[in-house]
Order: sequence, then C-alpha cells, then structure tokens
Amino acid sequence: MNNGTDNAPADTSEPSAGSALDELVRVTARLRTAVESVVTGRRDAVDVTLAVLLAGGHLLIEDVPGVGKTTLAKALARAIDGSVGRIQFTPDLLPSDLTGVSIYRNQTHEFEFRPGPVFSNVVIGDEINRASPKTQSALLECMEEGQTTVDGVTHALPRPFFVVATQNPVEMEGTYPLPEAQRDRFMARLSIGYPEPEAELELLDRMETHDPLGEVTPVADVAVVARLITTVRGIWASDAVKRYVLDLVSATREHPSLRLGASPRTTIQLLRAAKSVAAMDQRDHVLPDDVQRLAVPVLAHRLITTTEARLAGQTPADVVTAIVERTAVPARADRSPSRR
Repeated sequence: MNNGTDNAPADTSEPSAGSALDELVRVTARLRTAVESVVTGRRDAVDVTLAVLLAGGHLLIEDVPGVGKTTLAKALARAIDGSVGRIQFTPDLLPSDLTGVSIYRNQTHEFEFRPGPVFSNVVIGDEINRASPKTQSALLECMEEGQTTVDGVTHALPRPFFVVATQNPVEMEGTYPLPEAQRDRFMARLSIGYPEPEAELELLDRMETHDPLGEVTPVADVAVVARLITTVRGIWASDAVKRYVLDLVSATREHPSLRLGASPRTTIQLLRAAKSVAAMDQRDHVLPDDVQRLAVPVLAHRLITTTEARLAGQTPADVVTAIVERTAVPARADRSPSRR
C-alpha cells in the first residue's frame, strides 16, 4: 500500500473512471497518515478500519480500557469532513437518546422531531456493551437499513453512515454481552492491544507537549468517501474467489468446535472487505490473499464455540485460522477481466 505524508485538502471534483482507483489510493493514504499521527504502531488496525469504511460496513473495537479504541475512532472521524455523533453508552441510556425524540410544540400544536446522534456520517459508540440490551438493539435498524423509526415515522440517516463502536471485554464489571444479531451487523471486529515499548515511548513524547488528536484536520469529505465506496463495489472478484469465500464461511457451519457458524450476511461482507483491501493495494481485482487477510476480523466475532472447545482454550479466532489453513486456495484466481 502507498503511504501518503501530506494532509492536503480534500479534492471534491468528480474523477474519471480511469482515475477512480488512483483517487482511492491517494485518499486512503492521507486518511492513514492522519490516523497514525495519533495512534502509533497500529498499522494493521488502521488498515482494517479503513477497509471497513470503504466497504460500507461498521466496525467493532474490543479491548481493555485505555489502549486507544476511542482515540482511533475519533481520529478517523476528524480526518473526514462530515458530521460526527458520539454516544457514551451507560446502563441508564435509553433508545431515544440514540435515535431522537418527538417534542410537542404548543405554539404550532405539532410534534417536532429532534434527531439523536445517530443522524451523523460517523457515529462513535463508546463502550457499547455497558448499555442495556434494549438500548443496544436501537442500533440494529440504523446499521442494517440506514434508517430509524421514531413514533412510527421512518427517518433516513445521512450517507455515508459509519458506526465505530468500542466495547470492553465481557469479563469486566458492568458489561452486557452483545447479542448475536447485533454482532452480526458489524462487518469486522478488531483488538488494539498494548503498544510495543518503542511506540508507547513515542506516545509519551507526543502527549507531553501537545495533543495530537486536536491537530488532526480533514483530508477527505463525505462526498469523496461516498465515491470511494462506489469504487470498491466495482472491484472485480472471479468466480473462483467467490467460491473460496463461500468455502471459508461454509466451513464454520460444519466445524465441530463451533456451536454457531457464520451467516450468509458474512459471505457478502467478507467479499466486500476483501475488495477494499484489493483497492487499497491499487488492484482492480481480488486475490485469495485479500480474503485471508480479513478472515479473522470479519468471521471470528460472529462464531460461538462449543463448551468443550472453550474448556480446551480454543477461541473463534483459532478456529478461523485453522479453517483458512486447510481450505484449498483457488488457482488462477488473480485474473482480472482485462487479462482474460
């Protein structure tokens, strides 16, 4: 992938068909640079975040407090010149606190709708699993349909619409595990992890004198991001690659260590995420390597291991890794239409 170092203003002019992929590489390089100026030593996490954004999905970041989950989300939101809504999930949060409410106006004798924070291009849901299941479920329609219904009236959400939710491990106090239906709405899940000593030392140096997050400026606007999402949808995937994606997903439904396999929604989202990775690598076609790179982030959080597998210390990520290793890789899957 190309690494950009400039924070030039966003170019909102319409690119030609031939330059759409070049624009995507250029803009994602700027976005990566902007985010990495705040989140150091996390190239893989930043690339997965960008891939999910370009694929039109939603991202779940799970890790212990204080490792930069919300910082990563905020940095990306500031790098995109669009509306941003932030929700701090708490046990007493109500669904209407997310979606908005209708207020009766005595002057007009009519109800006026006051939109909630979900009416934003980038929605940051901080510690989503500290809210009750009822409030968590309020995001389901928003994430899947791009709309929300309040008092029987359906309201469309702005486009693009990107949810970045963070959660603490379920073992921690005061958390509610996300239901399977909601986890399935997130295209990918990633963990930040503790930084390497050198990266953490660099973080200390940066934070000692200034606030890197406050210095992040927009490098793309929502119109550009919408074009990039369209470009990703046009990336070509051969029948062999599609069959490979299906083989990986189908294997989760038959694996003896899993009680719940991946849904058909997963098949679609894994292919879309792989298209994002291919486009970020400046390719107009998907390779099996792209699918393998996103297999664990896209698949693992949707799977439930059996009791025996959990007692043996086997995680869903371990199962996905094993499935990838044993699933046959298609031959000649790198041929794009122009090479046929």
